[in-house]
Amino acid sequence: MFDFDRVIQRRGTHSSKWDNIAKLSGITAPDAIPMWVADMDFAAPPGVTAALAAEVERGTHGYYADTGTWAEALANWMARRHGLKVDPAWVSPTPGIVSGLGLILQALTEPGDDVVVFPPVYHAFRRIIVANQRRILDAELTEANGRYAMDLDALAAKLTPRTKIVFLCSPHNPGGTVWSPAELKALATFCAEHDLILVSDEIHCDLVFPGARHTPTLTAAPECADRIITCVAATKTFNLAGAHVGACFTSNADFKKRLDARIMATGLASYNSFGMIATEAAWRTGEAWLDALIPYLARNRDLLHARIEAAAPGARAMKLDATYLAWIDFAGTGLAPEEVSRRVKQGARIFPSPGEQFGPGGETRLRFNFATPRPILEEALGRLDEAFRDLRSGR
Repeated sequence: MFDFDRVIQRRGTHSSKWDNIAKLSGITAPDAIPMWVADMDFAAPPGVTAALAAEVERGTHGYYADTGTWAEALANWMARRHGLKVDPAWVSPTPGIVSGLGLILQALTEPGDDVVVFPPVYHAFRRIIVANQRRILDAELTEANGRYAMDLDALAAKLTPRTKIVFLCSPHNPGGTVWSPAELKALATFCAEHDLILVSDEIHCDLVFPGARHTPTLTAAPECADRIITCVAATKTFNLAGAHVGACFTSNADFKKRLDARIMATGLASYNSFGMIATEAAWRTGEAWLDALIPYLARNRDLLHARIEAAAPGARAMKLDATYLAWIDFAGTGLAPEEVSRRVKQGARIFPSPGEQFGPGGETRLRFNFATPRPILEEALGRLDEAFRDLRSGR
């Protein structure tokens, strides 16, 4: 029903992923392949296209009103896919998750407060914390059996009187770890014991592979619901990042009131009509598309992991239970990170996300986005094979 192998020309379409390669990476070759930003190269679900086409056909594009059906669609999606009961009254729309994180910081913390993050982790966490004059408190993840784990004992020793809030990435980006209910409950309990607010960024919650299951933090620790804010979006799931629409929800009425007040104060309570229409349609009509996408992504993941480990002896792909972002450690190749980057960017003409962007623990790694048609992925893997050929020949 859905042709994920179809190559859609995105160059010259104001695509950040494709049109910003030279600016951000220095790769000027016209055949450069972007494997960086978390943006898929697949057409959105047909129901989304139909909803947007209907809006265009109507021809009047005024202000958007009444988020009730949109919040209801979100709540129904979370109930169907994740067994989580969300009251639509808990939901605050935001212009994407990152802006939502910034609004949460402004609503619930003060400049100079510490914000806990678990690096290596999504680089926008660090950016939004610094931009809001808050301080980053790193609680570096440990790695065992191919997945990440949180060291809460080590974190406890780092806490200060200014530590107010914890940012969790669940599932984890870039490592692809799906946190267990026990891990989530332990973190929520830790936050309760230390009077911390837990913000759970669950934007990748729908992109989980067979054999793993996402547990909403609220499900894992309902007794801590009054200190949890959950952030979700349809944009990552359905390739609608340009819609810039996300949602933050919490059962804590005071948190909700303060967040909504901040949204009003920043003039962000007027919503992008096209984005709201697209994301509501995705939640209502996109399930079959997503069910077809997941196995396609799983095959891309397995292909990339096998080929890159064979191409660069010593390279190691982290076990990936979620997301479409392969997290590859090149430390075992014996090459310096700068040399690995040179081979990938200059030799293979591929732009992945550099590991150091994700904070401590990312220095020897690259993150590769494999949410692209298989013909493009095959071309990229062939180039990587050539870029590391000398390692296999012993030279």
